Amino acid sequence: MNKYNKNQLEMPNTLKLARIFSISARQEASIFITVAAVFMAGILIFNVFSQKAQAKLAYGAWEEALNKERLALMGNNSLVSVFSPAGPEFRVAKEIAVVITAYSSTPEETDDTPFITASGKTTEDGIIANNYLPFGTKVKIPELYGEKVFVVEDRMSRKKGNYHFDIWFPSHQEAKNFGVKRTVIEILEG
Repeated sequence: MNKYNKNQLEMPNTLKLARIFSISARQEASIFITVAAVFMAGILIFNVFSQKAQAKLAYGAWEEALNKERLALMGNNSLVSVFSPAGPEFRVAKEIAVVITAYSSTPEETDDTPFITASGKTTEDGIIANNYLPFGTKVKIPELYGEKVFVVEDRMSRKKGNYHFDIWFPSHQEAKNFGVKRTVIEILEG
């Protein structure tokens, strides 16, 4: 028997299903929560794969631009490589144990010119701050970054000392995610 008559509002669909399948309100809530959780997990998985796909596309564009820089077009339309795979020759002059943190160009972390380093350069990937080494000094952090070369172009708070380095990141969140690391750096010359 239906306790709803034609003059009343239509019975909600969830109540109809509950009556058809003889489930309680608690079971209905449990099913709803499960469906919602599966839906949210699907959205999360989609976002992760979407971000990975975007990163691959960005990396592919970067790699293509780099390859174009490596080639020079000659007068007869033949391509000749102008890139030396070995790169510039650097020799490790010294290795030192250091503490490495990170910073970004946010007002809380910099002075009144957040995108200009202490040496006068514009911030970019590969900039590192240190109070001891002269501007222009090249260093590697092999344990964390392999063969990537960083250049000292900025300074830090004096209280950080000489054995503390700060890597510049484009965003505050990236700098925060880097955290604090203890490692050995290689000071390069040549």
